[in-house]
Formats: sequence, C-alpha cells, structure tokens
Amino acid sequence: MPTVVVVGGGWAGCGAAVAAKKAGADKVILLERTDMLLGTGLVGGIMRNNGRFTATEEAYAMGGGDLFDAVEEAARHRNIEFPGHKHATLYDVAKIEPAVRRVLERYGVEYKLVARVRDITSEGSKIKSVITDKDDEIYGDVFIETTGTAGPQGHCSKYGNGCVMCIIRCPSFGPRISIASRAGVQEMIGRKADGSYGAMSGSCKLHKESLGENIINELNQKGVVVVPIPDELKKAESLAIKACQQYALKEFADNVILLDTGHAKLMSPFYPLEKLRKIPGFENARFEDPYAGGVGNSMRFTALSPRDNALKVKGADNLFCGGEKAGLLVGHTEAIVTGTLAGHNAVRHILGQQLLVLPETLAIGDAIAHVNEQMQTEEGLKLKYTFSGAQYFKRMQEKGLYTTDVQAIKDRVEKAGLTGIFARPVTNEAAT
Repeated sequence: MPTVVVVGGGWAGCGAAVAAKKAGADKVILLERTDMLLGTGLVGGIMRNNGRFTATEEAYAMGGGDLFDAVEEAARHRNIEFPGHKHATLYDVAKIEPAVRRVLERYGVEYKLVARVRDITSEGSKIKSVITDKDDEIYGDVFIETTGTAGPQGHCSKYGNGCVMCIIRCPSFGPRISIASRAGVQEMIGRKADGSYGAMSGSCKLHKESLGENIINELNQKGVVVVPIPDELKKAESLAIKACQQYALKEFADNVILLDTGHAKLMSPFYPLEKLRKIPGFENARFEDPYAGGVGNSMRFTALSPRDNALKVKGADNLFCGGEKAGLLVGHTEAIVTGTLAGHNAVRHILGQQLLVLPETLAIGDAIAHVNEQMQTEEGLKLKYTFSGAQYFKRMQEKGLYTTDVQAIKDRVEKAGLTGIFARPVTNEAAT
C-alpha cells in the first residue's frame, strides 16, 4: 500500500492525512513547518456559518467528518448569529489543536513538527522525496501540498503593510516553500479588487482581558458583541482589501464586531490602535494576533497551484493540493473538504484507480469546479470564494445548494452514490 507525504499541517493538511489513511494508505507522514498544527486555524474559530453548514454536512455524509468532530469538541458557542451570518459555531482556539492531534493519532498518522520542507528530489515530473531543514529526506509514492499561500515574510512587505509577526511566524520557523514551484510548476497569484496582487487576512485577535468588563461578560455569554463606531473613527476602506469578502459588509464598517473564540476575534483586517482605544470599552485594547494589527495583517493568495477538479496539480505526476493552494477558497471548512478530497485521491492515484471528482450537485463539488474555472480569468482572480458569503454563497443559493436540512443533504449525497465514500478503503471500491 502507498506511502503518502503531506506537506503543511493546517486544516487542509490534517484533512488530507486523515483521508489518505482512511482510504488505505499504509503510511501517512505529515510535515509541519512550525511547532503546532493548524496554521491560521489557531486564530480562526468560525465554522458552520451560512453555506458552511451545508458543506460540513456533505462532508459528514461522505464519511469525512472527523475534523468537524474535533471542532464540536472544542466549541465555545453554537448557533450564533452576527451581521450577514447565521447558525455559526465558534471554537476555542486554545483547545482545537490538541483535539486535532488526537484525531491524527487515532488514525495512526505520523506527524512531524518543526519539519520545514526546503527542497525536493525528482525524476522528470515525478517527485521522489522532500528534504527538511534538518536534512531528513522523506520518500513517498504520492505527495500532497497544503502549505497555504501566505509568506515568506517579504511578501507581506511586497504586497501589503510589511511583516506583522502573525500566527504564521516566518521569522521563527522559516518561510513557506512551495513544493509545486520546486517541481517546476508555474503558480498563480490572486488579486485584490483594484488588480494589485495578494489579499490581506480578514480579521485580528484582541487580548480579551484588555477589553472592558461589560464587553468581556457579553462575549462570554453570547459569543458576539456589536459596538457602534463613532463616525470619525470609521474605516470602511479596509473592507475591500480583505481576503474574507464574506465580511465586507457595511455593518463591519459601522461597528466593531467581536466574536468569542477564546480571544476576542475582531472582524477587521486591521484597526489603528489609537482609533480603537477611543471607542468605549476598548481604552486598554491590545492586539493578540497579529501583534501589529494596528497597521496591517498577513498577505495571502500569493502561490496558487494550477490543478484539476480531482485536486491533482497540473505539471507534476504525483502531487495533489488542498486548502488555499487549491485556489481562491477562503476558510477552515473549505480547507478541510479540499484536503479530504486530495488525501482520498492521492491513494486512488497510486493504486491506478480513476480519480474522484465530486459532482456539481454537491456544494463542495460545485465550489471546487467553479473556483477552478474562475481562476482562469483575470476578473476571477480578483474574487475570493467561500461557502459562507460573498459571490459563492450567492451562487449556492441561486443553484439551490444551500440548505440546513441535514436529511436533505444526506439524500443528495446518497443520490450521487457517495455516501461514506471517504470512510472506506479505496481497495474495496470499484473505480468510479
């Protein structure tokens, strides 16, 4: 049975590793550059909002719900509403990473931390091994890249407001290296609305204890706090630069919107500290992530891999991708489901089976295909796509894909012939 090597331990990488193991890989090795799994998932925290509910339940119906179980284990609030978003689950960013580790360990995934991949070896267009900073050479039959699209730190200066010492921690653990690029694949760069390159991360974290007592209490009890901003302190211009365009709504310019993820998640890519501290209840506010959240945030979407709808990277014989590497898909749910498909297909590939392409009758399949199509156009590269809002959620609604009826979602998956597909070894499957 195959050995699968996953490079990048964020949500997509963890999803890929679990899926590959469940598909029948004898050995799955997950390599993570830093000393913790989950990457931006360590400061994220929003799940199941809007169309992400549908995608989550599709994943469960297909047998790929393990990481969503970890989210439920670490949940602080469920069925939360905030402007433009319904039925959200907020997980505790301090508890989620150990919960995910337990999932990997339960399936026998071998994960290595502080294991930055700096290079590869290859024969033609086939990758043979990856090499870490410690000169460990790790061989595999098939490789999955889930390294994300942020970093190295110079990109934050080149495309944005400079290094802000975010959760990605490039100065401490070294920059992200693109496996696809090392394999000779020409990658793409996403655009902002004005046509310039990259997109800024969409939210910050405030140290909860630095806020007013009333705000803390309301956050802990309700999970969300909305504080009106005086006119002279509003900063609507920041909405257009966000990667997370599902939050580029007028309400997010007119109010400080906080979500309780253990920290206080501030739904703005940055907020000048002197202005923030003039708002009642924020007089002592301090940024938790990024540390320079008063001037900027991390830049993303600077390394998108060309791929097909089975998530196989074009131009490399045995490389798959998931998460942001797979395109302009924003969010944890989006990373988990693309990682899951990549992990499953990695095993199919090495066994010579036809790769699984999810049908467009499913929200996940439609999103993967739609984003792939849109990335081939100049205008499409300026947009960001997510199940939870903006352009793609509107598409979900128009196509009748969005629903919170769990049984209807199960029926949809069953009609597609995909019930439990990610829960069974590929060796027991007929080629599809």
